[in-house]
Amino acid sequence: MNYGYAFWYFFLLIGWAWPGLAQPTPPTPVQGVRLELPLEMYSSDVQVLPLPQDSSVLLLVDKNPLGSRRSVYEFQKYDHRLQPRWTKSVEVPREFEFRLLCGEGPDAYALFQSESVEHRLWVAAVAGGSGQVRTYQFDTKLARDIYDLKALNGNLFVSVLVDNHLTILLLDLAANKFQFLPSVYEPLPAQLSFLADSAARRAEFVLSQTNGFKTRLQLKQLSAQGSLLHSEFVQAESERGLISAQISPATDSANGRLLAGTYTLRDARYSQGLFAADLSAGVTPTGSRRSLRFYDFANLKHFFDFMSPGRAARLRQRSEKLRATDRVLRLRYRTLIHDLIPFQDGYVLVAEVYYPQYRQNAYSGFGGPYLPYSPYRYGGYNNANWYGGNRQADGYRITHALVCGFDNRGNLLWDNTFVLKDVYSNSLTETVRLRPLPDGQRVAIAYLDEDKFNYKVIDHTAPSPNDLRVDLQTSALPTGKEKATSTTQEGLLAWYGSRFLAFGFQTVRTEKAPNREVFFVNVMRFE
Repeated sequence: MNYGYAFWYFFLLIGWAWPGLAQPTPPTPVQGVRLELPLEMYSSDVQVLPLPQDSSVLLLVDKNPLGSRRSVYEFQKYDHRLQPRWTKSVEVPREFEFRLLCGEGPDAYALFQSESVEHRLWVAAVAGGSGQVRTYQFDTKLARDIYDLKALNGNLFVSVLVDNHLTILLLDLAANKFQFLPSVYEPLPAQLSFLADSAARRAEFVLSQTNGFKTRLQLKQLSAQGSLLHSEFVQAESERGLISAQISPATDSANGRLLAGTYTLRDARYSQGLFAADLSAGVTPTGSRRSLRFYDFANLKHFFDFMSPGRAARLRQRSEKLRATDRVLRLRYRTLIHDLIPFQDGYVLVAEVYYPQYRQNAYSGFGGPYLPYSPYRYGGYNNANWYGGNRQADGYRITHALVCGFDNRGNLLWDNTFVLKDVYSNSLTETVRLRPLPDGQRVAIAYLDEDKFNYKVIDHTAPSPNDLRVDLQTSALPTGKEKATSTTQEGLLAWYGSRFLAFGFQTVRTEKAPNREVFFVNVMRFE
């Protein structure tokens, strides 16, 4: 026997197998905790509010009997095992329709708007510990369109549209008064992001402003009572324009205060890359910020992962050739920026990349619906972001989510991408959710598609699969012989620790019992 040949053959086998052995097996989410309510989609509505401070979840269930002159809603609170804590019913006057739900600590607030008199609002505030419900009514005279709701120190900050201006309506529940805040009154087009910093008792606003050619950001800090405490501008001295951003809490600013978002090259509808700045570094005598850093999408390691390798390589080559002649490859991506998420010694920023879709009878010239979804071609813009043209998008196609790690000084530490498959949304809302894993090294990012939990585990810049998925369990026992035949109005929310909440309406077929129609909540936990 040729032992030398056998040795080298064995060595080659080990060498080929080694890369696979070096790849750790991605974790699978643990299931088994499930809540079911005997509700049908056509006769009920359920809102889900995670309350991570006390590891609980609140459901707002619309129990609206046909022909009744009043609507009956139920607040239902559940603990970390989805075991019931309490249930409280509240009657809502028939003229009011539910709009938004938010929480602060263990407490929750539901906002309703009159269908006949739009400026009339109704609020139900529920104490998380006891379940006590208090109700309030406000006749604001001016508020029409409602966009967002945040709670701070028991007051509600409502972003509304008044006379084509984006402004904030402050609802002081303790005094049963309201006021429009003159310090936040921006003409359209504009964008606004809002951080309710409960620890510092401050409301942090990031407003976009444009003159049609250049965009900048204005930061405003307000007290919980709505008084303006501080205001400053952030802008680039180059041709870059800052179009949207998120800010880290003031209580976490000992090692820097992070402002991170997207920038453009002239056209405020499209993002060219990311920017980041340390607000604690201050400004120069000329007003510029040395801490302002820019990260072109073309220079990121994983941004083009949603493309074929060949197409991505050609784009990078083209970008390098242009850079050699002091030019820039202009990109045209639309992004939806999430709130900053604390991770390790900094933050994670998630940006979903999307394209609006239009009806076939919309004009179909260059950039119309007959062209493929390309960042270099697509025209038009939906006014949900308060920018752009006359066409109203019918929906949005989300292609991928960019995931980046920053330190508090604005240094980009790593980037990665979660590629989404055939994800379409009727409204421009967050599709993916992210939670850190218990090892403190990785994060899990996920979305729900019917009864499929699609996820990716990200370890900084290391490549990893984009196609991991598991079916939602319909039984506490994995051996239970039953199956979901339909899942509708599904959604996914981040909860606490490494947990997600998957929810929606399901029809469940069982082996020896009638089918059941339920609203479900499943806990998806990573270990």
